Amino acid sequence: MADCMDRRCALHGGIMPRGIQLTGRVVSDKAKRTVIVETDFARYMYKYERFLRQRSRIPAHNPECIGAKTGQRVRIAETRRLSKTKSFVVTGVVK
Repeated sequence: MADCMDRRCALHGGIMPRGIQLTGRVVSDKAKRTVIVETDFARYMYKYERFLRQRSRIPAHNPECIGAKTGQRVRIAETRRLSKTKSFVVTGVVK
């Protein structure tokens, strides 16, 4: 869709991605133009000399031209603060 009218779209709007870029899985797309992306990472615990598996749930803006759905793997990028909880925008769907 070339005629994206979303001002908060990272590809067609005025939002410039900056900072970190992550890849994760969409676990919720119930909110309007918002998805919850879950990323898995490992953290080393010095006391036990082992890695601890953790996950993080990040709210991200979902432009209509991308339209990510639950279960898809997406790439998200950090942007300026878009709302009280959103500081990330979906930049693409990973095959």
